[in-house]
Amino acid sequence: MSGETLPLDRILEGVLLASSTPLALDRLELLFDERERPSRGELRAALGVLERRLAGSALTLLESASGFRLCIEAELSPWVSRLWEERPQRYSRALLETLALIVYRQPVTRGDIEEVRGVTISASIMRTLLERGWIRVIGHRDVPGRPAVYASTRTFLDDFGLKTLDELPPMSELAERFGDEPDLFEEEDGAARAAREATASLLLAADLGGQEDQEDEDEDGESVRRALEDPLPQVSTLDFGRLNERLDERVRQREQRRGQESASSSERDTSEASDDERSFNDE
Repeated sequence: MSGETLPLDRILEGVLLASSTPLALDRLELLFDERERPSRGELRAALGVLERRLAGSALTLLESASGFRLCIEAELSPWVSRLWEERPQRYSRALLETLALIVYRQPVTRGDIEEVRGVTISASIMRTLLERGWIRVIGHRDVPGRPAVYASTRTFLDDFGLKTLDELPPMSELAERFGDEPDLFEEEDGAARAAREATASLLLAADLGGQEDQEDEDEDGESVRRALEDPLPQVSTLDFGRLNERLDERVRQREQRRGQESASSSERDTSEASDDERSFNDE
């Protein structure tokens, strides 16, 4: 059967299976000769056909920030993961809490995060997040020491199955959902479930009421999905509003300290000027 007679959705299925990275629509367009190149609308329609055809199979079509890709359904991970002899390392609570703060309050400095968490962030946590490509340095704050300012990346969106940061649920919404629904993900399909579990796990780590994990805990891993395959922990109360409250309180405290330091500095300058004037008059 020639390529000209193959259904477009079948061609796209083969291409996405062969690709190791998500493919955007403009990249998919370039796979076709100019004479037979489908329009964006035709590509999206074919992707819709493919998504419906895959329903109930082991594969699911996922759209993330970088484009489309085919993924194995998350519910199959207990069996698929056994293909690898080495168990994936887990992400520590400290790492996920740090990532949550960066994602939800970006742009932030390391000092901002440390003020909220109340402990020093180990260099290995920031290094792991940078090496994973989930965060990047976007500049430096214009204060003494010029600390690096961090923000999330497109890779973070891809790995967590998100198209934009707008798809992250508000913290208040997550708090309501955890309070009312003991099993959040029973009715969601595989792709949505994987993305929600990753995001919710990240947010669970941002609960500031729990005990701190060891900073030197295993922080690297081969796959977000495999790293999050364990059931979500049972938590009696989650108040994500406390995160914003604590951040705002830290900002107020910092501004208050700066104001006090500025006033103290002005008083010292005035005192020194008076001493200089008296010394000059004595001379």
